[in-house]
Amino acid sequence: MATCFFVSDLHGRTNRYERLLSAVEQERPAAVFLGGDLLPVGLESHHDLPPDQPEFLRGFLVPRLLALRERLGPDEYPRVFLILGNDDSRSEEPAVLAGVAEGIWEYVHQRRSALGDRDIYGYACIPPSPFALKDWERYDVSRYVDPGSLSPEEGRRTVPADRRDVHHGTIARDLDALVGGRSVERAIFLFHAPPHDTHLDRAALDDRTVDHVPLDVHVGSIAVRRFIEQRRPWITLHGHVHESARLTGHWRQPMAGTWCFSAAHDGPELALVRFDPDDPRSATRSLL
Repeated sequence: MATCFFVSDLHGRTNRYERLLSAVEQERPAAVFLGGDLLPVGLESHHDLPPDQPEFLRGFLVPRLLALRERLGPDEYPRVFLILGNDDSRSEEPAVLAGVAEGIWEYVHQRRSALGDRDIYGYACIPPSPFALKDWERYDVSRYVDPGSLSPEEGRRTVPADRRDVHHGTIARDLDALVGGRSVERAIFLFHAPPHDTHLDRAALDDRTVDHVPLDVHVGSIAVRRFIEQRRPWITLHGHVHESARLTGHWRQPMAGTWCFSAAHDGPELALVRFDPDDPRSATRSLL
């Protein structure tokens, strides 16, 4: 299979998207995986448009991808697999689904697709965090909330959510429901959250405390880690913790036979992970 691209946490920065689209046009990957936190947020918004997520999708991203498809033609335009992330408003799901209807990407949150003979799964949610937006947050394996974090029942949401589901739902249950009894040993998973206590979830929380309780510097998902260890998918793709690669010196980690890659980055560049699904050991990461 030809090389695939993976990026995450672009946060509406138009220069990062332009670098990605240029690389796609030059290298013609088989697929592009977009791992969440794709839209403008607060001071991280792009410079060409106000920090408005609907206008970013309709005014920038969708037109750029339609133009790219026109230039490449239907046979060279890559498959694009997309999830949103914890900084992306769930109210933008209809706009994302409109992009699905136009054929420019596939929305795979809690869905299964395929690339060649490999299943593709997506899952956007992260464990409870200190952030106020809770559209994409779930309890992890239980109703425990780390010191300094807000529960999924606090904060704000851009779309209504079932109170019972918010109260009782967990990432662990969601993943079980997503895959059921299917084998996933050849599958690729597109997550926003990284697995807990790995190189990929190391946050800059050293010496931080809340009410004299030290904060855990590993902020990934226990449920995602257990899922990887127990179900052993072929490749998992992660983002969310921007500084992890800088702090640990690692953007990938093998785990129980799975190759785990992160495209999160805390610099101004685009972090582009290139990987061959048939040879994940040869994956590379470039800062563009």
